[in-house]
Order: sequence, then structure tokens, then C-alpha cells
Amino acid sequence: MSAAKSLLIELGTEELPPKALDELSAAFLRGICDGLARRGIEAALDQARAYCTPRRLAAYVPAVAKTQPEQVIERRGPAVNAALDAEGQPGKALLGFAQSCGVGVEQLEKLETDKGAWFVFRAVKPGLPVAELLPQIVEEALKGLPIPRPMRWADHDYSFVRPAHWLVMLHGDAIVEGELLGLKSGRKSRGHRFMHPNPVHVADADGWLDALRAAKVLADPAERRQRIRDEVARAAVRTSGVPRLDEALLDEIANLTEWPAAIGCAFERDFLAVPPEALVTTMEANQKFVPVFDAHGKLTEHFIGVANIESKDPAEIRKGYERVIRPRFADAKFFWDEDLKTPLADYQAQLKQVTYQQALGSLWDKSVRVAELARVIANRVGVDAGAATRAASLSKCDLLTRMVGEFPELQGVMGRYYARHHGEPEAVAEALDSYYQPRFAGDAIAAGKLGQVLAVAERLDTLAGIFAVGMKPSGNKDPFALRRAALGLARTLVEGKLDLDLGGSLVEALELLPDAALAAGIKPGKDGKPAVFDAAARRAALAGELRDFVLERLRGYYAELGFGNEQFEAVLAVAPSSLYDFDRRLHAVAEFGRRPEAGSLAAANKRVANILRKQAEESGAESIGKAVDPAHFEAPEEHALASALAAAREDCAAPLRQGDYAAVLTRLARLQAPVDAFFDSVLVNAEAPAVRANRLALLGQLSAQFTAIADIARL
Repeated sequence: MSAAKSLLIELGTEELPPKALDELSAAFLRGICDGLARRGIEAALDQARAYCTPRRLAAYVPAVAKTQPEQVIERRGPAVNAALDAEGQPGKALLGFAQSCGVGVEQLEKLETDKGAWFVFRAVKPGLPVAELLPQIVEEALKGLPIPRPMRWADHDYSFVRPAHWLVMLHGDAIVEGELLGLKSGRKSRGHRFMHPNPVHVADADGWLDALRAAKVLADPAERRQRIRDEVARAAVRTSGVPRLDEALLDEIANLTEWPAAIGCAFERDFLAVPPEALVTTMEANQKFVPVFDAHGKLTEHFIGVANIESKDPAEIRKGYERVIRPRFADAKFFWDEDLKTPLADYQAQLKQVTYQQALGSLWDKSVRVAELARVIANRVGVDAGAATRAASLSKCDLLTRMVGEFPELQGVMGRYYARHHGEPEAVAEALDSYYQPRFAGDAIAAGKLGQVLAVAERLDTLAGIFAVGMKPSGNKDPFALRRAALGLARTLVEGKLDLDLGGSLVEALELLPDAALAAGIKPGKDGKPAVFDAAARRAALAGELRDFVLERLRGYYAELGFGNEQFEAVLAVAPSSLYDFDRRLHAVAEFGRRPEAGSLAAANKRVANILRKQAEESGAESIGKAVDPAHFEAPEEHALASALAAAREDCAAPLRQGDYAAVLTRLARLQAPVDAFFDSVLVNAEAPAVRANRLALLGQLSAQFTAIADIARL
């Protein structure tokens, strides 16, 4: 690529949506790179960079060739045996094909394939200049952006995510001529809206980033994020506190600013009487401010705002930030003070007036179902059933408070504060908040057992109810977040070490639903007539469907932890009733898989399974003996395997009862030698029926010993 030069495309717009900016920027670069690659244009695509600010999308690709390479054209025409007539002269199809290619029949070639011979047209045409191809590439990239609701502006026919105002397309120092979204390309960009309002002359593609930096625009998102970190740290020094700038807030601030500058601010200390979560939510979610904590993790009256300008009078910006946050905090304090006047339990009656789902009843109905499930689960796992019932009955009450009405994201958090204030046991108060966990990917499960019980009960009822009324997830649609609920249920059972029968628990949740809810999810038959409703059959079918749904979420969970799909399938094949038991088996299988004997024993188990299945198919399961009779042994290897298997069965009995599956598989690994010797020397399908049945019985016992933990044959 001797003539290769850097390529820059910049589209200037009005302020782009901050939460979508990173995705738009990545998609724009991807579209440009794909367009270059499809046309065979040589370019250093692995070094391409996406740039963006609130007012621009840009793609930079170093070392892009000046012209497209020669294009080889090949068009396949009619088959030879069909293109020529009986005298070997060209038929109409062949003549038409040659004419469409602009050549005579004699200029066509023949292509020999394993399916016959074909006429083909081959030609080589010079590649086009990149400057000629680029406008189309950029247009395709823009059309491919993920824009759910594009805007129109003025009287234009075209649309985009926001009105567009300038377009820069440079290949090296040369302008690439083109017109997109009504804009003619050039080399004039724009700097900061206030600090450098004049046009910015861009000499060449490589100088664009520095030209914008000189115009008070940091076009590199990574550089902008680092400046925000540095600015916030600088402002925090004056507060003697520790700022909390999480990645989500950092990303949003970066996508709202082109030249970020931090301003230290403060609010009245009286507001600190309000639960800190409410104040932090207001600062981060509503105002994009950075809260500041003391060395002990306690919220202080300080906060940091990040302006999109280096002001000559920062004090005025500080006043503005403090002025805008004051009414929000005043509202939060009013809600807090008013909510404290009403005990949380007093909201229970009002839950009857709030519909959860038409067929499933009110929030009160849901609370009653969850309370019953929580009572049953608590008794099984050794948790105070009275506390579980009390927590479940209060779990929805904070939804009716003023604070949660204003800040829905504080549900659970405020329940904890209100319950604690009105004298509920601490474990109950904590459970009202923690049962929402895990709230998001990577979040921990509830720390306390009471919270875990409530989390399981809540998710069991949600999954059972929504599946029953026929609103299970479909494709990308999951309005009730059931996939997240199923994963949260699975994680709580596994990580909380709650040894519960998943299928049985789902049946119990379904039994608490009214028959009307179960009937609501039944679709009419193909003839349009209502299907016959059988409540028991409906519950049984839903229980199986729900169990499979939860297990699929569990599959993804373990894949992220590094377990192989074959390991998951090996445990799934024996269908443990408890997910905690499933987890212990899976870890044991993974540990077994690392042993040198694992491969040989897995192959032997697969061979055993195939032999037993074939025998059952051909002669019936009754043809496989149940008991092993040493009197029918003919080879010493049979005696050796039977003896080794009996010893292993005795050694494994105690650890198997205790759920020490790793110890069981470690012991069974010692069977490799007698198993290998058996298959090397013994013909299973002996001619004598009694000998054959005895050998099949021995293999059946071998298989049963392994499948007591997992189907090792699947490894």
C-alpha cells in the first residue's frame, strides 16, 4: 500500500443521546470497516478507531489504499449440455447470456465441475478510486446504525438520530467529495460550542484529533474519561472526601461533555437526615453529580458536578448546581418525613387496591402467595418461619410510600429503612431490601438466609404466575424480566446452598395460583374452540416447562464460570432435584475430568450405555440380568471387575449419602484398570444366555455406580 493514507470521516450533529452514543460510535466504525473490506480495499482495519462526542460521530482508519484492487468478474451462464442444440450451435439461452455480458459466444469460457460443465464469463476490470467509493460506504454505515426512532428536520426527506450540520471526509490531506444528509463534505469541523465556536480547519486526517483538542474538544472518549477522573479527583481534594464515580456514571458524563471540568459543591447538612440512597440516587441518576463520602464510607454534604466548559467564573456554576439539587433534596426529605408517620404494615390493606396482573389478582394476593411459599421454604431450610411470613407480608408495602413513588429504584431499600424505624426485627428489615438481589448481572445474592428464602419465594411465584397466564418470554420480549428472575432463583439456591427440590417447589407455587389464572394462559385450538381445561394436567405441564426454563439459565451461568457444556449435560442427564446438589455434582465432575483416568472411564461408560441400550431395544429390558452370579463367570477379568466394583460400592456408600461426590468419583476412578481389562478380554454377548445376562448385569451395576453422580459417558 505505497499510496496508502489515513482516512477520516466525521459527521457533526446536534447533541446525541448519551446512553446510545457508545453503541452508535462502535456501529459507525464497524460499518465503515465492513464497507472497505467488502470492496477489497486494502486498509489497516485492525488499527481503526471510533471517536465520538455529544456532537459528532467519527471513524479513523490508518493506511487506506488510494484505489480498489483490480476486480475479477465471473458470471456463470447456462450448462453446456443445455446451451447447445443438436448441431452444437449456440441456443437462445447462451446467446442471451453472451449478449448480457457484452461479448460474443466465442469469448465465453467453460467451467468444469463435479456436477457438469457450464459456460462462464470472466473479465478483469480496474479498481475504482476510494474517493469514488467512500460516499456510498459512509451512506451504508449510517443506514446500518441502531436508531430505533430516527428524526426528520426542516423539509428534508432524509432522517437521522439527530439533525446533522457538518461533514468532514479526508483521505490524507485530500477532501473526499460527497454529499450525505444534505451536507457536502469538506475539511471544516467545529470546536466547543462556547469555548471555540469558530469553524476548525482540519489539514489532514492525522491532524484531526489535535485540531479538535486545540478547539477545546476531546474527541477521544478514553481521553475524555481520564480527564473526568482527574478532574473529579482534583475537586475532591478540597472536600477531604472520597468521590464515588462508578463506570456507568463516568460513561454518561463522558457522553454529555466535550471538555469536562469538575466543580466542587455542597448542600445543607440537614439533608443528611434522609437515607443516603435517596440522596445518591438523586445526584447520580437525575443530575449526573458525583457524591462524596468520608473515609468511613458515610455520605457527606459535598458533591462534584462536571461542567462542559472551563468557566471564567466557576462560582456561578457552583451556585447553579447547588440551586438545582436543593428542591430535589427538599422533596426527598418531605417524602421521608411524611412516610415515617405511617407504619409499613399499615399499607398492607391498600395493596388490595393495586392490580399485579389481571388474572393473578392484586399485590395483596401476590404477597399472600409469597408468604405461604416463604413459610414452607423456611421450615425446610431451618429459618424462622414466622419471620419469613412477616417479611413476605411486608415486602410490597414500600411500593405505596411517597419516596418509592418518586424514586422507584429505591424499592426494597426504603422498605428496610421504614421497617427498621417502626421496630421490625433487623433480619426482617434487611430481608425487605436484600430479597431483590441479584438486581443486575454481577450483583451478589442476598447475604442473609431470611433474605434468600424471601428471594426464592418471590421468584417462584413470579415465574409460576406469569408462565401460567401465558406471558412467558418470547425472542427479545421479556416484559416481566423472567429470565433474570429465573437466573436469580437459580443463583440463590446454588450460592445460598439451599437444598430444595426445584420441581417440587415449582409445583407448590403453581398450586397456590387460582384456576382462573391457569385457564387464562390456554390458547384456543386450531378450530377456534376453547381447549379442555384440566387444572392438574396444566400444573404438571407448567412445572416441567418452568424447570427446563430455569435450567437453561443455569447452563449460561455455569458457562460463564468456565464449566464445559458436556460437564453440564453429564449432570443434567441424572436430573438432580436440588440445584445445590446439581452444583456439587458439577464441581465433582469437573474435578474428575482433570484426572488421567477420566477419558478411558468416560469411553467405557459410553460403551456400556450403548450395549445396554441396544440389548434393551432388541430383547427388552428384562433380558438384562439384575443380580450378578459369580457362578456364571468364565474369565478372571469378570471376577476382578465384580470384586473391584463391590469394594468401590462399599467404599462409596458413606460419601454418597453425605453428598461428597468428589470423593465418590475419586474412588471410582480406581476402576479404570479392571474395566479396561474386562473389555479387552471378555465378549459381553456370549452365546450362552445365562452368561450373557450375567455380564450385562455386571455392566448395569457399573453404569449405575457412576450415574449415581452423573452420566460420565457424556464427558
